Amino acid sequence: MPMSYALIALNILCIYGCYQIAKSRNANARFWGWMGFFLGPFALPLALLSRPLDR
Repeated sequence: MPMSYALIALNILCIYGCYQIAKSRNANARFWGWMGFFLGPFALPLALLSRPLDR
């Protein structure tokens, strides 16, 4: 049971991390938050490698 709580906490941290990375790079933060939800820790390097949007 504690392992499942740890995995849920890790997934929430990945969502927050992807959101903040995308926000700081002027990318679509909502999209990257969802990618953090679906892909978990695999989305963090992808968010770091994403191109910023031109605004």
